[in-house]
Amino acid sequence: MISTPSMKKLKIALIAPPYPLEEAPSPPLGLCYVAAACEAAGAEVRIFDYIVSKYTPEKLRAALDAFRPDVVGATSVTMNFPQAIGIIQDAKTHLPQVITMMGGPHVSFDVENTLRRYPQLDLIVIGEAEQTLHDLIPAVQSPTAWPAIEGIAFRQDDQVLRTPARPLIADLDALPLPARHLLPMSRYEALGFPVSIITSRGCPNQCIFCLGRRMVGHKPRLRDPARVVDEIQGLLAEGMTIINVADDLFTANRKRVHALCAEIRRRNLDFIWSVFARVNTVDPELLQDMRSAGCYSISFGIESGNAEMLKRVKKGITLAQARQAVAWSKAAGLRTHASFMVGLPGETPDTLEETRRFAESLGIEYGFHFLSPFPGTTIRENIEQYDLSILTDEWRLYDANQAIVRTAALTPEQMDAFVADAYRKQIEERDTVEARYRQGTCSDEEFFTFEGFYRMKLAYAILSEDIISESETLPADTTDPTAPLAAHVTRTTGMDPNLVARTIKNYYERGFLKYQQAPEGLHWSWTHNRNCPTLSAPALP
Repeated sequence: MISTPSMKKLKIALIAPPYPLEEAPSPPLGLCYVAAACEAAGAEVRIFDYIVSKYTPEKLRAALDAFRPDVVGATSVTMNFPQAIGIIQDAKTHLPQVITMMGGPHVSFDVENTLRRYPQLDLIVIGEAEQTLHDLIPAVQSPTAWPAIEGIAFRQDDQVLRTPARPLIADLDALPLPARHLLPMSRYEALGFPVSIITSRGCPNQCIFCLGRRMVGHKPRLRDPARVVDEIQGLLAEGMTIINVADDLFTANRKRVHALCAEIRRRNLDFIWSVFARVNTVDPELLQDMRSAGCYSISFGIESGNAEMLKRVKKGITLAQARQAVAWSKAAGLRTHASFMVGLPGETPDTLEETRRFAESLGIEYGFHFLSPFPGTTIRENIEQYDLSILTDEWRLYDANQAIVRTAALTPEQMDAFVADAYRKQIEERDTVEARYRQGTCSDEEFFTFEGFYRMKLAYAILSEDIISESETLPADTTDPTAPLAAHVTRTTGMDPNLVARTIKNYYERGFLKYQQAPEGLHWSWTHNRNCPTLSAPALP
């Protein structure tokens, strides 16, 4: 869209819906790509972030009144779809004339049901969104033009119309880089979680419980290593020091991984990064090269300790490969983690015990997640082919933290009990160390572990309840300006005053918090994003 003096610039408000902070969310990368695509199409864009601030309808109405958007859009995964669609409904109620749209994996694979059930939602962007938005934004206020735009769905004459599928974007380097400047990055930095990037899209694997292949294609599309490192360098310039590579399969192309590591070393960049990988795509040379370029952590989805189960879910790996990859990763000096799933088709008490024994035998950190059969997964769409029953479509429960399926041999209660028992030893050990922390008799390493744990709990409380954003003006303290704020946070949260004081002072010194002088004292607030840069890329053709 080309703006002229007589043309009003389209305004788009994008919603980052609530997401449990306990799930360690990164700044919403997909939404930032969407925002960048909207900006490239000529729109003025704001992100209303309700991940790191409390959502209320009153807050939304105030934001809408201040911005007066023409379009309100949201993204979600299955577990937070109810909150996302609820915000869309609230926006449409307050501004009936606004165009509402949603994208993301959940609605992309539940198009018909979503549009029929929620009349407040005007259209869905299906699958990969950037090129679609390039075509849609200039026509978004003209519904008669929508049928000609590939990759969307909407209602027309009481029918759900889905336009032809849009091809995947061949050249990822043509995309504008994520518009993180629109996010309240200081709040995310206060949480201490890494910021995510992608270096590729696409997954060649066929796991029946995963959406990756269907959402972004089976053929990996690779970004230019120099372009990736440009993005990393921009993040480092803003003070980010921990980066998570959120690729579907980072190690799909060994040559490209080596080139990326070489570029990081060539620029002498000082940061640490983590990746997800498959056990059959790594080797000692690759892992050592990643480690030399700053990679500190690697996570493998192994899923089961039963060989037949791995074949059943089309995981495409063997237990021998898993053992070897873990051994190589440990030898390279990488913090190594494995994840396993509970409730796969045909699961029995015996297969769960095999998985537990296998996980314990690896000698690394590991975790269990419950199967969540998301819309669009093979397992859900072909449920009749498997020994599996899905017990609920209450999307809030699709968080992988509780059993929502049963097999012929296992009830959800048995699955829950298995995971609770598997974690019991870890919890007992943690409780023992925590007691030493509270008594002041722990080691330095234990102190920093639990200091970080409690600081994170404090950050959750401050952000989820808007404790600082909603704080009243506080008295000034000439000795320590943060002291009255720390006292306010302590009263509100009930947490240890010394921990609160250290944390608030750290936030202030790092530039996450600021204050304004007022006659009655100091008014505290979060900074926005410390001028996070926007790196440009060519507009999509």
